[in-house]
Amino acid sequence: MDFGQSITLSAVGVHLLVGLSRAMILFIVSSGLSFVLGVLRVPNVAHGSLYMIGAFAAFTLNNAFGGGSAGFWLALVLSPFVVAGVALVAERALFCHLYQREHLMLLLFTFALMLILGDLVKMVWGADYRSITTPEVLEGSLPILGSSFPKYNLFLLIVGPLVAVGLYLFTNKTKIGKIARAAAVDRDMVDAIGINVSWVFAFAFVLGCFLAGLGGALVAPTISVTLGMDHDIIIEAFLIVTIGGLGNMWGALLGSLIFGVTQSLGVLLWPQFAIVFPYLAVVIVLVWRPTGMLKSVW
Repeated sequence: MDFGQSITLSAVGVHLLVGLSRAMILFIVSSGLSFVLGVLRVPNVAHGSLYMIGAFAAFTLNNAFGGGSAGFWLALVLSPFVVAGVALVAERALFCHLYQREHLMLLLFTFALMLILGDLVKMVWGADYRSITTPEVLEGSLPILGSSFPKYNLFLLIVGPLVAVGLYLFTNKTKIGKIARAAAVDRDMVDAIGINVSWVFAFAFVLGCFLAGLGGALVAPTISVTLGMDHDIIIEAFLIVTIGGLGNMWGALLGSLIFGVTQSLGVLLWPQFAIVFPYLAVVIVLVWRPTGMLKSVW
């Protein structure tokens, strides 16, 4: 086993930054899943499918607006709202009737929904690989730590913390955020004081799915947009939520950092088995803290 003798401090630093940028995508998607789990107690396996729809919607909108910088930014802004619209229809037509069911039934239901959404994506966009070009301002690289670092990855490192702060302010400083937290603890009490809990839950579900769509739109320029991209992300998101702590946004962030950084370091140290590193980190965390690194906030 050769870990390579050409590994330098500069290479480690750049790989850490790449891992952190990957962690930002994981955090955005996982925070949405964690929010839905925390408020609605719904293990939404279809969350990854909504992430995939966000990526495909970004591709379509980018082309519809002529590509280039304008097409990219409009697609980035609008595609999460497309996903939110799909989520609202699904929530009002299906999910709102199932919140009181057992978790196993909800798990099976969302798994079936994942399969349905996957087939719908195939019907609408086909099975071909798609790609989005980054705008001119985010093309190329910057010299960091003596190596080249992609500008788009730096953009992700800025967007991730902004989403974290925005989600924190929403859940802790806004009226509807506080109501959502209260409804997660005692739905009947919130309903008794005259608040329509059904629409509070709908808003919470749509917000979580909006974040999935945002993650899909952000990742689209970095990977091939194709069928099946939902499978890997949903596995990673559930693991991140588990090790971070159910419903804990900062736990989702911490879990995403662990997952992204260990995966990037695995590519540097042992590329053939890089995929093993983040899952090994998950095992270590769960052995050390079976209930997650941070406790559930709801």
